Amino acid sequence: MKAPIPEEFQGLPVVDSARMREIDRLAVERYGLTSLELMENAGRAVAEEAAQLLSGRFKQPIQEALITVCCGRGNNGGDGLVAARRLKGMGAEVMVYIAPAKRDASYPAEFQKNLTRAVEAGVSIHEVSEELVELDVRLRSSAMVIDALLGTGASGKPAGAVHKMIQRITQAARPVLAVDIPSGLHPDTGYHSGVVVVAARTCALGLAKRGLLAAAAARYVGELKVLDIGFPKELLKGGR
Repeated sequence: MKAPIPEEFQGLPVVDSARMREIDRLAVERYGLTSLELMENAGRAVAEEAAQLLSGRFKQPIQEALITVCCGRGNNGGDGLVAARRLKGMGAEVMVYIAPAKRDASYPAEFQKNLTRAVEAGVSIHEVSEELVELDVRLRSSAMVIDALLGTGASGKPAGAVHKMIQRITQAARPVLAVDIPSGLHPDTGYHSGVVVVAARTCALGLAKRGLLAAAAARYVGELKVLDIGFPKELLKGGR
């Protein structure tokens, strides 16, 4: 008999992806937060966790550490760009690889803003090529990889370049910190459809998602931590 998914984690509710989207919406519409502020808070918290994980468990100081950040083109990727900029500010050598668009599509506004900020801070940015050779080399020489490819809004099996990037992250066998959820893992069930990131630590943003606490997900999630990114406490406690 499968163990039930707990209703609370670290004293806070465990939610599905629909409820998390509702909290995001209310934080902006009712409490006046902006998506850019939440992204900045998330990226800062992720960078702090990455530095702590690297120096604590892996005994490597953040200064001059080689860190590769793999970003999708949505909010999860935006969080990754903020984390990259923050880690650069801590003294790390940071390189970002962005998944290519399926079509000739522009970046969302918040993503573009943080992309510009990262470039201005001296972060090395690359859009992934089809061959992924450069990414392979970089991943294998990294002290840590940050997975910011897919967030809780993603559905279905990862496809195209994202699918390949997840495979390369797995093959590199470097410590991975996943932003909000390991890419490829279903946020509500904890199952995956054949390709998924294996994280040393997963940093859930705001609240833990149900899938992260499913028994089937444990080997992919690694150590789970919930990060405070500035949501109003009454929203997190279940208020509307």
